[in-house]
Amino acid sequence: MTDLSRILPDFPAGRFANLLPAIERHGLTTADLLTLQVADIGKRTQLPLLDIKRLCNAVLDALHVDLGVSDKKPQFQSSTGEKDPKVESDTSTTGNASALPLKLTGTQLLAAPHRFISTLDDSLDAALGGGVPVGYVTEIVGESGAGKTQLLLTLLLAVQLPPPRGLGRPALYVSTEAPLSTRRLAQLLAHHPLLQGLPAGEEEGNRPSLDRIVGTVTPDLESQDHILNFQVPVEVVRRGVGLLVVDSVAANYRAEFERGSGSGNGIAGAGANNLGARGHDLARLGRLLHDLARKHDLAVVVANQVADRFAGSSSAKSSAPPLLPFQPPSYSLPRTSQESPLASRSRYTLPLEPPSSNATTTTEHLLLHLRSSMPDPPPEEPLAPAALLLDHQQRWFTGWGDDDPRANPHDVGLKTPSLGLVWATQVAARVALLKRPAAAYGRGEEALGGEEGREETTTTTTPRSWRRWMKVVFAPHVAGAGPGLDGAVEFEVTMGGLRAVDRKGKGKGKGKEED
Repeated sequence: MTDLSRILPDFPAGRFANLLPAIERHGLTTADLLTLQVADIGKRTQLPLLDIKRLCNAVLDALHVDLGVSDKKPQFQSSTGEKDPKVESDTSTTGNASALPLKLTGTQLLAAPHRFISTLDDSLDAALGGGVPVGYVTEIVGESGAGKTQLLLTLLLAVQLPPPRGLGRPALYVSTEAPLSTRRLAQLLAHHPLLQGLPAGEEEGNRPSLDRIVGTVTPDLESQDHILNFQVPVEVVRRGVGLLVVDSVAANYRAEFERGSGSGNGIAGAGANNLGARGHDLARLGRLLHDLARKHDLAVVVANQVADRFAGSSSAKSSAPPLLPFQPPSYSLPRTSQESPLASRSRYTLPLEPPSSNATTTTEHLLLHLRSSMPDPPPEEPLAPAALLLDHQQRWFTGWGDDDPRANPHDVGLKTPSLGLVWATQVAARVALLKRPAAAYGRGEEALGGEEGREETTTTTTPRSWRRWMKVVFAPHVAGAGPGLDGAVEFEVTMGGLRAVDRKGKGKGKGKEED
């Protein structure tokens, strides 16, 4: 059984030492033991049916205990295969994070204290309901230049702080695009108001260190799967990691599943196969990240890219008036039920208003005669209501498209988070970083800063500056923001990290803006 030790690490395998080698040799998995009949397993393995039944019941009971749907206490074993009372007593004293997660009632869940990792800004923490929640998968989505990586680097340092701003634990950074920017981390340590005043040292409460951040790069999807499935769990247990960052989750999937999807014959079939395989991999990745967050009590934060969204044909159809069902001409026969051609021809009568021309009359009689021999076409199906269309529903889980376009005449367009609806169901919280031009577009000297020389003759259109907002799209611990920028917090990127901007003033503190 190749996956028993992975699914149930504490399963008492010593009690079934005489059965597991045969089951391993025949390639039976845990799912096979739970779904196949005992007689079928006995035919394949040539093992006693009673022993197989006891093994299947033991696996089922262990799964119930692990999921928290059974009142039985888990049984732990030592290296000799016997129960280890020391490990069992230590676990019952300290508590297991994944022992009874599904048996908690709603009152117990609300009473359980939530822990967060701070963004090191009080206004941004308040918008997030306290910060980035621990034990969940949180997605930071936004277009290029919105500040996603800047927020992630700040969290890498904040998690090392003691509660309530952090967890006092190291961080793990998995990059799919560029290596970890240690230069920017050192800049944050030197210029952030909350970090630069902390004394350096190894005692608890001292300033964070780059030595407590482990970084790796995954250039392709194969290496990403290997690192996340095998190396990351080992590093999490060995170092006691409190934050896992994946920047970004969409890069390798875009390169892997969009490469060659439009080549060769059967393009539509190949695209459908790619989408199906990608959806399966995304569901598996989401389950892996969720298990890491729940089992090891850490926060998982992933960055995601966006794509431009164009108005689809469904939205255009929904705005048009509904089409009327098919109606025969006024001079034809009244509509009847579908009958045989003989019955239709037998009841043929003259048109109600025959044309005046003889040639036209002959043609019309011939057309009516042919039409009477054919059944009437079925009426067209009514269009789906606009509320059931994806263009209408995606505003609730993408972060874009829920505001009035007339209120933002300089909006650069709608965006959609990458990886589609399948990935949106894998994350517990989605935080959107919005970026819009601060003023109208300009040209030449006005757009490029007013320097004399070459810049004055250019005709490139560019915004003078950008404004950025942070918006909670959905989360388990805090309500989502309102439509548009209602409930969103404006911020700017400075030398010391992210800083909220007061609407009435420039900002809450001093600092140079980071380009």
